[in-house]
Amino acid sequence: MKKYEHLIYSAVGLVALLLLLVAFNYLVSTASVRVDLTDGKLYTLSEGTRKILKHLSSPVKVKLYISQGEAVPVPLRSFAQRVEDLVREFERASSNNLKIERYNPRPDSEEEDAAQLDGIEPQQLASGESFYLGAAISQLDRKQTLAAISPQRERLLEYDLVRAIARVGSAGRPKLGLMSGLPVLGEKFNPFTRQSSEPWVLANELKREFDVKEVPMSAKEIDKDLNVLLLIHPRDAQPETEYALDQFVLRGGKLIAFVDPYAYFDQAPTMPGIPPQPSSSTLPTLFKAWGLEMDPGKIIADVVFGSGGGQRYTPTVLSLNRTAFSRDDVVTGSIETLLYAFGGAFQAKPAEGLRITELVRSSPNSMLVDAANATKSGDEATRNFKPSGQALALALRLSGKFKTAFPDGLRVDNKPLPGTPQLRESSAENTVILVADVDMLADGAAVDIQEVFGRRIVVPSNGNLAFALGMVEQFAAGDELISLRSRATAFRPLTVVRELEAEAQKQYFGKIQSLEDELQKTTAKLQDLQK
Repeated sequence: MKKYEHLIYSAVGLVALLLLLVAFNYLVSTASVRVDLTDGKLYTLSEGTRKILKHLSSPVKVKLYISQGEAVPVPLRSFAQRVEDLVREFERASSNNLKIERYNPRPDSEEEDAAQLDGIEPQQLASGESFYLGAAISQLDRKQTLAAISPQRERLLEYDLVRAIARVGSAGRPKLGLMSGLPVLGEKFNPFTRQSSEPWVLANELKREFDVKEVPMSAKEIDKDLNVLLLIHPRDAQPETEYALDQFVLRGGKLIAFVDPYAYFDQAPTMPGIPPQPSSSTLPTLFKAWGLEMDPGKIIADVVFGSGGGQRYTPTVLSLNRTAFSRDDVVTGSIETLLYAFGGAFQAKPAEGLRITELVRSSPNSMLVDAANATKSGDEATRNFKPSGQALALALRLSGKFKTAFPDGLRVDNKPLPGTPQLRESSAENTVILVADVDMLADGAAVDIQEVFGRRIVVPSNGNLAFALGMVEQFAAGDELISLRSRATAFRPLTVVRELEAEAQKQYFGKIQSLEDELQKTTAKLQDLQK
């Protein structure tokens, strides 16, 4: 009997182990705790996304169209799987208010017909076959379509999805206040030019998505029903205007302000016989209180991003590319190019309680030049160029708890106005976006307008309008979308190469400077010998 005891014990142990494994498997399968072990937390939703999904008032349907088959390249299949995995995470976080339907739109199938009816665009594979990867998101009679989900926008995938869900979940169009010293909304008659003007393309695009309400520059208070205000070129801003903006921000209003030291498209008439001069704009009281400085007499010049060539090379007209943009912010994460003409730069030491996020920055091979030299080009523009060695903020996001810029009250006729400030500090964190260029929004810088068979065709020249519309859209969607940042991506580029290129470029420019200095010294010596 004893010789079989070890066999009995082994059998009992094996049965116990199997029971433990079954119990563990059951507990794991029923547990609600999920752990994201991926590098960069690819499947961890942001708190803002969770809040939007949790507070959906009625079910939202997500129709996910993903082509399958051996013809689909492995990297694209892997990306499509990550898209579906993320959508499933949305479903789990939605308290059963998100319904997912998955379709494989094979050629000449009902699924392909459904995809095309929903506005999903086929993408062409190297084999010539069509590949579908998109989503149609709907609630009642409202629908948003992500026509073609691309790996290039993987960092913004969570934002794109939750923005579409938030849009269909909102019954009305959000309101937007527009305050400007320029005729952005058009004007019936200009006393200086004695002509009328059409609304800017920017204004028409804003009206498509928002209920736009004009706010006069002389406004002493921003209407309570406005939560987002777009301020463009506040030239000659009076203390009353800055006070109205101050109180708007303190009550939780979202402010987007475009200022400019040299507004090329706003050349005010002067005395007869004297050419018109570009105007400037700033918010001196607010900027000082927030710890910012933007010199209204200085323009950014950048030899890396300057436009043109030869004697037309202009370092004050910047053609910015991806290296100038924050890839971690949803506003700039998908922007490819910006035209930044005769704009300024911010120098920031944020006030206590505030944080700075640079959205757009110059290269270190840049410097601030006098506005009087704004339009110089070629050798004349670069002869005395001395790079600061520091990248400067051209557009920034300011976040945190704001304090009033008028602690002693608003002064009128050098006397304090009783009852001001009404608010001294914001009760919750808020966000402001500031850009030091206004010209980028004008039609002449942002779009190409053509007349084709009597129709007006507008083609974007760069990402300028997308940049402005993106920040307005984000602010109008609420605090949850504002809190989102771009996600990590499973694709990791070789950033070391970019860093080496930037360092080589800096050394190359320094070498040019030293050679030019040596040439000037040699020329001076030759001139002395010829005397």
